[in-house]
Amino acid sequence: MTRASIELDLSRARPRVNRRGLILLALGIAVAALVVLDYRANSAQRAALELRLDPSPGTRIARKPDKAAERAAQDVRAASTELMAPWSRLLQELELASADTGGSVAVLGVEPDREKRQVRVLAEARTLDVALAYVKRLQESEALRYPMLESHEVQAKDPQRPVRFQLRADWNAAR
Repeated sequence: MTRASIELDLSRARPRVNRRGLILLALGIAVAALVVLDYRANSAQRAALELRLDPSPGTRIARKPDKAAERAAQDVRAASTELMAPWSRLLQELELASADTGGSVAVLGVEPDREKRQVRVLAEARTLDVALAYVKRLQESEALRYPMLESHEVQAKDPQRPVRFQLRADWNAAR
């Protein structure tokens, strides 16, 4: 069994460029030239249109503000005011004050008044003394200013007779 010999000719001359390759090269160059010419024509046309719209760069036409844009701007301002309120600090202070009273105060609701920068808190305590201690603890807070008891009511229908109270405080945005 004899094997056929393999002949490798690594020094053979490269074939010459054929006509098909030259035609494709010329066609590619022609298409690229057409694209460049079209781009320049479109750029000149755009520049002429911009000049027609704004003849002198220094003069601007004053336009009336759009109602939708005004409403959107008001919404953005309201959202930024909402985000700038120190909610995490306020809620943390309310929780800490509740923990300091031995957990005998339950916060039922927190109602902010953004324009006045105030917060109203509705809570329930086991006794009036606990509610007053809670308010006193909040008066020592850095997040709240001037917490004051607005109203309180003993829940007579409940057998444990808890005290439901409401307080109002300004929030301190300094920190």
